[in-house]
Amino acid sequence: MASATVNLKDEQVAVNYTRQRVMGIVFLTLAAVLWFVFAQGVEPDAITKFGLPASTQLGDNIDWELMSRSTLIPLALITAVLGGVQLARGFGQYTNLVLAIVVLLFIFGFLVWGASGKSLNLGGLLGAMIVRSVPITLAAMSGILSERAGIVNIAIEGMMLLGAMAGALVGSLTESLWIGLFGAVAAGALLAAAHGALSIRYRINQIVSGTVLLIFATGFTSFIDAKFLQEYQELNNPGTFKSWEIPVLSQIPVIGPILFNNNLFVYAMFLSVPLLHFMFYYTKWGLRVRSVGEHPKAADTLGINVIRTRWISVLCSGGMAGLAGAYFTLGSVPRFDEGLTAGRGFIGLAAMIFGNWNPIGSFGAGLLFGFSDALQTKLAILRLPIPSEFLLMLPYVATMVVLAGLVGKGQMPAADGEPYEKE
Repeated sequence: MASATVNLKDEQVAVNYTRQRVMGIVFLTLAAVLWFVFAQGVEPDAITKFGLPASTQLGDNIDWELMSRSTLIPLALITAVLGGVQLARGFGQYTNLVLAIVVLLFIFGFLVWGASGKSLNLGGLLGAMIVRSVPITLAAMSGILSERAGIVNIAIEGMMLLGAMAGALVGSLTESLWIGLFGAVAAGALLAAAHGALSIRYRINQIVSGTVLLIFATGFTSFIDAKFLQEYQELNNPGTFKSWEIPVLSQIPVIGPILFNNNLFVYAMFLSVPLLHFMFYYTKWGLRVRSVGEHPKAADTLGINVIRTRWISVLCSGGMAGLAGAYFTLGSVPRFDEGLTAGRGFIGLAAMIFGNWNPIGSFGAGLLFGFSDALQTKLAILRLPIPSEFLLMLPYVATMVVLAGLVGKGQMPAADGEPYEKE
């Protein structure tokens, strides 16, 4: 036993050392790109101009001008120093924080290089990033609610589709956006109830259950759309929630118009992340949910109702997915079309894994996906010699890198996907 323990420790040390070297090489590679491709690829006297919003009241942009090469060189040097330290001895528990800093430096360097000699509306880009990250982040929150209790929910995409359709249909019939929103949340929870019955009550394989419900939701919403919503347009015109300025906060230069002049769904995203983080890590309910997802038998021994806890978590997950789906028809485009969610539910699951099943980390991953989605629309304006499809690949590549263990092994709940039967 002692020999096995020593071997496991030696193996873990070897894995950590390998990861340290790989990350150091990655940092140095990014520094080389910043220096040789970006810094040397701009004219010595080129200027990069970023447009930032002054305030919602003024409605004008503040021009932020930078000398392109003089900005890129320090970015390359800082990244190279961080890479050298990482390669030599690592940053210990701060490794992931340093990785985030390096990624931000590289992205900023890319923007400086791409907008060199031009003007880029950085405020518009950041605003689009926030908006496009909403359904992804809410889907990630839905996944966390379910998987923290030990139930894998790959039917989030289907719940979002059903929620989007229900939001459009109910909102149109009642001529009330709020009732439509309630209908979307209820539709997501209804499909989650079916998932709970199959995976909790009858202990069917959770992947199979989620796949079946996803196929059902895709086919059902496509049928309703083709048979009714496309033919009777009055059933598919719910309207959308308008943007609402938060007094005082929306007048803050730069960040005010970006963060505090949005619609209901953006504020719901901002609220859900800290709320779920607090509930999971600072309340008895969160402790019970996490214990059920980690060791249900031990939780049952301590008097926690495992079945009831899982049911509540799955239903909450479905409601959150329905809210994410409602974003498309009540917060973005006021109509439902076949396949409207376009895989955002699966991207939300990737963001959940990227964020290590943590609300704050998943929010950061959602912003990364949203940024890439928003940035690829700007390439046509900047006329960069990079295909827009390449940028769409980046979040997925980053996710695969994370799953491969570059930033540490993901700590998924130990009992995730395992059915529980009370003895």
